Amino acid sequence: MSVARHPRSKELANASLEDIAGRYVARFRDRKADWAAFEDAKIEGFKRAQHRFIGAGGSGKHGDSNAIPPSAFTLSIMYVEPGQGNAAHTHEVEEVFFVLQGYLNVFIEDEDGRRLEVRLGPWECISAPAGVIHGYTNDSLEPVYFQVMLGRGKPETMGYADENLYKRRGAHLAPGDGKAA
Repeated sequence: MSVARHPRSKELANASLEDIAGRYVARFRDRKADWAAFEDAKIEGFKRAQHRFIGAGGSGKHGDSNAIPPSAFTLSIMYVEPGQGNAAHTHEVEEVFFVLQGYLNVFIEDEDGRRLEVRLGPWECISAPAGVIHGYTNDSLEPVYFQVMLGRGKPETMGYADENLYKRRGAHLAPGDGKAA
């Protein structure tokens, strides 16, 4: 006989194994590519698709009923075509990029504009600490898939380094803005 050494959360106290599996298993085939998950994704050079597995929708979005409910973190798979990436930004928590397929140039920078870039390949990652400006570009000839984790179940909207993007950082949350760009 097995013994659970830690109690289940209140919402799962009386749940069957089938109920738990039904709520906490997510398959790629059931994910919808969200090409409007982020405000900067509307801009050429920053277009990318998010496939949310754990947590709410895109950065601050809510309502993906297929996603596993978040607790302490979010998890997504990003698809980025060559020549695309994202805008320099920060988060209130750490963010991890873990490359699954392809090559990704990630960067960290300081507030004086000094940038350090690192090229990551399959099974390599970077963890950007809270408050550190960071981002990525796909400068290769092939698409890249990578995993993104944020250290909070419902993170705040990205803190874009660019003032204009920062001012409209929540515009992608407006109703009807979930269509492909």
